Amino acid sequence: MELYHNPRCSKSRAALSILNEKNIEIEIKEYLKVVPSFEELKSLIGKLGIKPQDLIRKGEADYKENYKGKELSDTEWIEAMVKYPKLIERPILINGDKAIVGRPPESILEII
Repeated sequence: MELYHNPRCSKSRAALSILNEKNIEIEIKEYLKVVPSFEELKSLIGKLGIKPQDLIRKGEADYKENYKGKELSDTEWIEAMVKYPKLIERPILINGDKAIVGRPPESILEII
């Protein structure tokens, strides 16, 4: 399993804590340090079963300054997340061909 994680995010830390309490081995992906590629994000979005714009954090300054009120294609939204990884909602747990956004953090238990 992999966890897209931002250590500065309380929800992300809570999800990691849940996994640690259950002694679940995971690979932590600090996506702000090692930005996922376009193909990685496309695959992740497919596992989530959502549209790319549904993975966007609309409260972020990068969103408000560059994308608010704009209609973008799926490809353009993914490109935006590669360019501005802070736009990617977090945490995200991946288990095989399934993934879930940990909001609330306890929701990650659905795919364990």
